[in-house]
Amino acid sequence: MSVATPPVKRRRDQVPKGANLCDYCSAKCCQYFALPMEQPVNRKDYDFIRWYLLHDRASCFVDDDNWYLLVHTTCKHLQSDNRCGIYETRPQICREYTTDECEFDDDWCYEMYFETPEQIDEYADALLGPQFVDPKASKRNSLRSRRPTALPMA
Repeated sequence: MSVATPPVKRRRDQVPKGANLCDYCSAKCCQYFALPMEQPVNRKDYDFIRWYLLHDRASCFVDDDNWYLLVHTTCKHLQSDNRCGIYETRPQICREYTTDECEFDDDWCYEMYFETPEQIDEYADALLGPQFVDPKASKRNSLRSRRPTALPMA
């Protein structure tokens, strides 16, 4: 039984000079879409993001201080050779996309990246304070010191 060798991922500078970059492409741009979101400012905004993250194959990220909803889904016209099955009638957004700045060898590093509703909750709690107080949590184990008693009135 032979084991298939995974394709070698090339960097842009490893593609032969003059070759069509599409011949070496893994079609990253056809396997997701990202929609800009307003920057969350209150608990309700974070709860909307939490709702997005409760859905399968959704995440969100922050890049250059801009927030995005990222939906991991493959275009239904992407062919097995990573080429477009409707190339001649593809949407305008695809027509305007060029290999000059494409994600061919992009490593996808974001300022912030959230994959789970728990992650966005923790982030919101850190910024805004806890949304729900755990009734089982011991005040003794709190990170904060207890509230000082009032000074006596003279």
